[in-house]
Amino acid sequence: MPDHKPDSVVQNWAPPLPHQASSGSSLLLGSSTFSSSSAPVSASAANAAHVGPHSKERIAYLHCNEVGNFHYGDGHPMKPARLALTHNLVIGYNLHKKMQVYSPRRATDEDMAEFHSEDYIEFIKRVTPENIHNFTKFLSRFNIGVEDCPVFDGLYDFCRITSGASIEGARKLNSGDADIAINWSGGLHHAKKFEASGFCYVNDIVLAILELLRYHPRVLYIDIDVHHGDGVQEAFYHSNRVMTVSFHRYDGQFFPGTGSKEETGARDGKHYSINVPLHEFIDDASYAYIFKHVMTNVMETFRPSVIILQCGADSLASDRLGCFNLSIKGHGECVRFMKSFRVPMLVLGGGGYTIRNVARCWTYETAVLTDTVLSNDLPYNEYLSHYGPDFKLHPPIIDNHSENANSLAYLDGLRQSIAETLRYLDAAPSVHMSAIPPPIATFLESEQAAADKAEDRFPDERRGAGGQMERPTLHDGEHGYDDKGHGHDHDHDTPAAGRTGSAGAVRGKGQPQSKAGEEDMDVEVEVA
Repeated sequence: MPDHKPDSVVQNWAPPLPHQASSGSSLLLGSSTFSSSSAPVSASAANAAHVGPHSKERIAYLHCNEVGNFHYGDGHPMKPARLALTHNLVIGYNLHKKMQVYSPRRATDEDMAEFHSEDYIEFIKRVTPENIHNFTKFLSRFNIGVEDCPVFDGLYDFCRITSGASIEGARKLNSGDADIAINWSGGLHHAKKFEASGFCYVNDIVLAILELLRYHPRVLYIDIDVHHGDGVQEAFYHSNRVMTVSFHRYDGQFFPGTGSKEETGARDGKHYSINVPLHEFIDDASYAYIFKHVMTNVMETFRPSVIILQCGADSLASDRLGCFNLSIKGHGECVRFMKSFRVPMLVLGGGGYTIRNVARCWTYETAVLTDTVLSNDLPYNEYLSHYGPDFKLHPPIIDNHSENANSLAYLDGLRQSIAETLRYLDAAPSVHMSAIPPPIATFLESEQAAADKAEDRFPDERRGAGGQMERPTLHDGEHGYDDKGHGHDHDHDTPAAGRTGSAGAVRGKGQPQSKAGEEDMDVEVEVA
């Protein structure tokens, strides 16, 4: 692992801004054109952009074949099979040849307990569809076993795989082995410290941020899912080392009911939570306008040393649960824009419930990250039948009959309000730091750190005997549980503030919008 950066580097570092021609040049996006004046660059930002570009980004692609085999249940909108479809398109387009492909290790209980409570992780580890009746006392406590967050076969392993890949991606960035790391199975942004929420059980994003904070003074989290990134915001609501920026639908009732522009952080984290609440049917041009304005301002002001970008694909047009009107190219333009800053970046998945479009979107964004131009004709693969009748990478998913409810005046009001919030951070990046402390309770022991480094070097040789991950011995009654699920209640600290809206008025995430999008049939995928 690299040593901490010298103080002078921490104080003076600033990211380069996107390469743009003149102020009147334009960025082409399909048939739409966006003026670069929508993301103005100030003189101070231009002067700060002194870090030279990499000759070529090193990209780590983290994927576990088993992750596509999990099944939330019949009729549930969340379908992990979308990850198998995505991976097959990535392979079909030969994008894997432009990346270092890793089979990441699974997260341990200790890894997940860096954020989540130990008894919550123990509950996930023990509960199954067969023994759920023994855990009725804990279902409501942990918000599991409900419609949005069911107990399904392999739940614990699914959490270990998705969170382990995000942690591994963060370690690749920390060690300098990669400039960009991709984990499409991650981005599960609703999970809280003590409970599941919105199809999310373990918050891989928070775990990855905690890992990044070991070596980075400032971490920027960006969320382009249609739903507010409430779990991540809540986890770092009091921190000035993590800035969260979420672009999402907000009306006080749309799940999860949080994400108003007034939620800006508290205590040391005041002004470090940025929310961009949007209305229905926002289109490519409007989304690019507000995204580029806000993110240029954030990058100039906060000056992060690393970025996490959550690419929830439920913000696409025609999503089963979404209500935006973005094309795949419009969604990918956010990825392209953030990549142009040339700051180390962890790219994650998230929501997305019309799974053929999710696979198209994340494959296209993998191409954006690898600087690859793809044919619009999908390559042959074993799931090709799911993409009919057009079999195109960019199908016509835009609803031309839906009116964008986001006026230019509304977007400019958001932009100005956020700029005012960011004015309070002008002096923040130059704060003296003699050391970068980890946010967790203790440092890894030196032996553990050496083991982690070895795992980074040999990512595919981490299994125990028989090819399985070795598990720690579990003794009955540990963490307050016995074999029948009986346990002891414990008092917990209240999670960070930052929620607004009446819980009773917020619809469950799995409830479709009034405008029904395309629906996917339940997909059973067996991945070799």
